[in-house]
Amino acid sequence: MENTTKQSYYDLLLKKEWSYSTGAVLLALVSTALILATGKVWGVTGAFTYWGSWILQAFGGQPENWVFFQEMDTGFASATFLTHPVTIWNVGIILGALVSVLLAAQFKIKKIKSRKQVFAAILGGLCMGVGARIALGCNIGAFFTAVPALSLHGWIFAALFFAGAAVGSKMLVKWFM
Repeated sequence: MENTTKQSYYDLLLKKEWSYSTGAVLLALVSTALILATGKVWGVTGAFTYWGSWILQAFGGQPENWVFFQEMDTGFASATFLTHPVTIWNVGIILGALVSVLLAAQFKIKKIKSRKQVFAAILGGLCMGVGARIALGCNIGAFFTAVPALSLHGWIFAALFFAGAAVGSKMLVKWFM
């Protein structure tokens, strides 16, 4: 009986898809826990500015002199890859996704089907990255932080985010599949 229960928990947690409601509740709990534990809201893309700046610095650039880092008091001078909190969160997200896929026995290396798919992936990634930097945040900061705070920009973002996803999906099917 005990082995059957363990197997059913394994299937329930790792093999079967979770409902959208379960995912929403878990994301809300993680976001709340993060705010309570760190005093900071959940963000992802801010770390990319640091990563690019650290790479530029390794090649002799001086991003520490940029207005962004001086006026925003970002702590750039004292931050490193291993001490920057958002970088650690991002690494945790990536490792958590990897562990969950491995535990569910769903990890697969897939063959790239066409150059069109490569182009679509690169174009989509670039558009998301540029958009996130222009907006000073991604869907995590602009949605999961702003909407619970009842910020108008979060609700506007949500409406445009879903509209963009619908348009992007149609384009993907029409031109890249």
